[in-house]
Amino acid sequence: MAKSRAIHLSGTKLVLAGLTLSMCLMLVAAGLYHWVFLKGAREGWPVIGALVKLMVKDEFEQRDRFMRENLDAMARKLGEMQAKMVQLESLGERVSGLAGVNPADIKVVPGRGGALVSGRPLTMEELQATLKELDRVSSQGADLLTVAESRLFDQKIRRMMVPTQMPIPGGNLGSFFGWRIDPFNGRSALHTGLDFQASIGAAIHAAAGGVVVTQEFHPEYGNMIEVDHGNDLITRYAHTSKVFVKKGDLIKRGQKIAEVGTTGRSTGPHLHFEVLVQGVPQDPQKFLSAGQNLSAPQAARPPPLVASAKPAPAVTGQR
Repeated sequence: MAKSRAIHLSGTKLVLAGLTLSMCLMLVAAGLYHWVFLKGAREGWPVIGALVKLMVKDEFEQRDRFMRENLDAMARKLGEMQAKMVQLESLGERVSGLAGVNPADIKVVPGRGGALVSGRPLTMEELQATLKELDRVSSQGADLLTVAESRLFDQKIRRMMVPTQMPIPGGNLGSFFGWRIDPFNGRSALHTGLDFQASIGAAIHAAAGGVVVTQEFHPEYGNMIEVDHGNDLITRYAHTSKVFVKKGDLIKRGQKIAEVGTTGRSTGPHLHFEVLVQGVPQDPQKFLSAGQNLSAPQAARPPPLVASAKPAPAVTGQR
């Protein structure tokens, strides 16, 4: 037993000694290789020089491949950013046009300056993070501009549907809205519109865009046109000589719809122009003044209704 135990202990020591010797040999070999490699590189040994060039070339190729991959990724990101910038510029021009702002005024580069305080160069990770944040901000800006464009366009459409354009440009007013002495019977009567004096055949233009809902001959109004502008807002054009639209036509603001005449209950050539809200005659001058005196955004809102205006009990007193 004692002999066997001694043999076993001797075997363990031999294994440990072998491992120790192997580690020593590896360290010596590594040190020798390092020394020979450094000496050869310093003294320009051909074999060592070739190995050094090969290793350096491989390292440069790996670094170059890494840079190309990052540059390709950044190029794709910059391409996406460029497309978004073009979209933002186009949206900005459309929004500024709807808002009545000159795009050239927006494009003016503001002055900048100040003392130079140098900083460290950006790392690749910081540059990518900056591009990512810029992409997020540009996307958010595009969304906001799209919403603004939609709302401004809606306001423009509403403004075009409010009768603020003169039906006869440069026409002289003969009779205003309100109570007056009727020219036929000499009695007090409500004049529910404006009379524009003009010669027969003068062009009559739509005060706003809308749909023709009435085109007929009326015993009082003569050749008459009524245009629905939505929101219970209707304009009426009376005493015309010629009509160029029919019921159901979609007309635009400023379109020629008729010519001045003296048909119906009239004492002479003129246009009788009315504005009705929910069937109640309103003073057209308030609407026309809004188109002449207010800015475009303010003109988008209809003028306040005349609370005292009431529909006339009869259509007598029109001229």
